[in-house]
Amino acid sequence: MHQLVKNILFGLTDAHVILEPVSGQLMHPEALTAFDQLRRDARAAGFEPKVVSGFRDFERQRAIWNAKACGARPVFDSNGDVLDVARMSPEETVFAILRWSALPGGSRHHWGTDFDVIDGAAVASDYRVQLTPEEVADEGVFGSFHCWLDERIAAGKSYGLFRPYAEDRGGVAPERWHLSYAPRAREFQQLHSAEALQAQLQQCQADGDLALAGTVCDVMEAIYPRFVEVPESAYPTNMDRL
Repeated sequence: MHQLVKNILFGLTDAHVILEPVSGQLMHPEALTAFDQLRRDARAAGFEPKVVSGFRDFERQRAIWNAKACGARPVFDSNGDVLDVARMSPEETVFAILRWSALPGGSRHHWGTDFDVIDGAAVASDYRVQLTPEEVADEGVFGSFHCWLDERIAAGKSYGLFRPYAEDRGGVAPERWHLSYAPRAREFQQLHSAEALQAQLQQCQADGDLALAGTVCDVMEAIYPRFVEVPESAYPTNMDRL
């Protein structure tokens, strides 16, 4: 694998992303173009889409992971209740973290094709976004925007943007706020693999700077299809026209 491609896949470079000026977030140029087109349509409908989390590098994802593994940041169950990781086995902790947070090296945010979005018009400028299921439910503060977006995606009018975690497949919890630019994300996913990710994390295990790295590597065969790989069936069916 070419070194630059590897660095992109695992969030080890930001050479492939550019600034989205409104939010200050970094995004893949093609994802930003698609988002600009979607935002134009959304504004005409009375919404103001805002990216609240775009590109995240390996180090940022590792910091999130380590903080959850040691209890410095909360780990939630599927119902949103806080778990006590001190009472859990290493394997239980790994799968609990993965329900809501990606592995470093295994996050689609590394690619810049994926980002989290809200409706800025629905809240005050000082509103603290939580990215919770309650916020994006139909009756939630961002519900109207996401219902509109549901219709756009279903009609094939979302410019290649789709929700990779639209439904619960027994891995990552549904994330209605998470959008992905299908053409490039699909290409990056096809280059990604469980073996390459495991090799990357084994290096972290040797360095001692990734919590639970040994456990993660031991159960990678179970982790990858559930928490890293998005099935082909989740991607838009009209990608050949994008």
